[in-house]
Amino acid sequence: MAGGVDFALDRRRALAGKSGWARTFFAGLVHNRRVFLIAVFASLGGLYATHFHGHQGVFSGVLSMKSFDNRMASAVNNSGTKGWLVAILELGAWFGVLCTGYLADKLSRKYTIVLAVIVFCIGVVVQTAAYHPSSIYGGRFITGMGVGSLSMAVPLYNAELAPPEVRGSLVALQQLAITFGILVSFWIDYGTNYIGGTGDSQSEAAWRIPLALQLVPALVLGAGILFMPFSPRWLVNQQRDDEALQVLSRARGLPTDSDLVQIEFLEIKAQYVFEKETSALKFPQYQDGTPRSNFLLGVHDYLSLLRSPTLLRRVLVGSLTMFFQQWTGVNAILYYAPSIFTDLGLTGNTTNLLATGVVGIVMFLATIPAVLYVDKVGRKPVLVSGALIMAACHLIVAVLTGLYHNSWGSHTSAGWAACVFVWIFSIAFGYSWGPCAWILVAEIWPLSIRGKGLSIAASSNWMNNFIVGQVTPSMMTHLGFGTFVFFGAFSLMGGIFVLLFVPETKGLSLEEMDAVFGDSEGLGVADQERQTEIANRIGLTAYAQGGEKGNPEQYDDEPKA
Repeated sequence: MAGGVDFALDRRRALAGKSGWARTFFAGLVHNRRVFLIAVFASLGGLYATHFHGHQGVFSGVLSMKSFDNRMASAVNNSGTKGWLVAILELGAWFGVLCTGYLADKLSRKYTIVLAVIVFCIGVVVQTAAYHPSSIYGGRFITGMGVGSLSMAVPLYNAELAPPEVRGSLVALQQLAITFGILVSFWIDYGTNYIGGTGDSQSEAAWRIPLALQLVPALVLGAGILFMPFSPRWLVNQQRDDEALQVLSRARGLPTDSDLVQIEFLEIKAQYVFEKETSALKFPQYQDGTPRSNFLLGVHDYLSLLRSPTLLRRVLVGSLTMFFQQWTGVNAILYYAPSIFTDLGLTGNTTNLLATGVVGIVMFLATIPAVLYVDKVGRKPVLVSGALIMAACHLIVAVLTGLYHNSWGSHTSAGWAACVFVWIFSIAFGYSWGPCAWILVAEIWPLSIRGKGLSIAASSNWMNNFIVGQVTPSMMTHLGFGTFVFFGAFSLMGGIFVLLFVPETKGLSLEEMDAVFGDSEGLGVADQERQTEIANRIGLTAYAQGGEKGNPEQYDDEPKA
């Protein structure tokens, strides 16, 4: 049914040669030097676009340092203010996410990244120089704004700039970069913890240095992006077709009139025309380009997700998947790992940080098989098995804590057993809900509303992240081992939710995706048919079948209702 779209896809793949995972991962990346450099930079972007995860690891170690506790005692010693100390970053990130869509379209993806890095660095400087809790609160909120913006802008930029045949590899690199950031930050804390000693003599440099070190890769990202091209997709949206062709040509190392460059350009052009025509078809009254019409167009696009039963079901699946991802308790573990290990009977801050560093290692290693095999195994088995393992780990830790929380000193083996199950929990999350939740929520949407659907899921992720960070200290104080029971119950409910209400999306065509979501209107199929008609109209079909290439000046961009 896809016609010209499928023809173009098949011919482009044939011309591109080695793909990201075909003929080994690295062979696909180094097949073209420019592609390889883009991929390396993308891995840095993946690390600091999702730098929130690294910041989690850094701040969890900082919270347990004696010199930080002494300086910020009024905030750290109260469970309520301690929760805000952690969670305010997610609140800033949520706000940053809301602003990024508009900025990325207006300023470009490239300059939005630069702006987000500047905001991020300002927040880090404020935290590093802090002498009072108010500076930590303000600095973390500002840092969160940059983090939230980067978490959307960098993956968007990388996906639009990278050649299609290595996008899968870039996703893998970004997922690995997330867990690598957690790993590195934990071990930086472990090393700086020794500055001046680990007790009352500890220097404030022990916590200021790891906070300040976050500036290094952020500045590399901010400076490096200035030497990178604009996104070809953004250039096409700005009617700068010649520049978009030049960007694709340089990324490929091929002339602008080569078959591969022309097909990729026409695919981008077809997507741009598709989105314009979809908007004109749905909301013809808001096409005059005025600020008021653009605002109302955005509002009605989001409202349409709630008015259609099949789209509402997809919204619920995406939002609840992100809800359960956060309420597995993973970020409670990452935020407060040293405190949790102390509660589990480990003595000495150094020992706690060492145990915390193992969390980073096992989660990083667990992500590797996930990105390699999720397309073979499927989403549901991975998510359900991960949820069951996480629930079991929480409940076992709860039992051990309930039995021995008053006598860890005489039951050290039970304390270490509880730590081991925290590590097993980290493995389970690393291979399942960490990467798979994002894969699932990205592929359940019809093309015409995918961006808005993903933004709702991302918003759910950040807001629930904020709530978890806020309530966890109070839960640990007032519920004790009940905290693990609570998160274990939600992990189990997440597995049941996926098992009963989430369809398996691995390898589904658009027709099949419509069917499993009860879409009698066939929104995905209608989108596909409209794409085929556009491909025929602008010459993509003819070119993909070996005909004459199209002329960008002849492309009909006017919407056809």
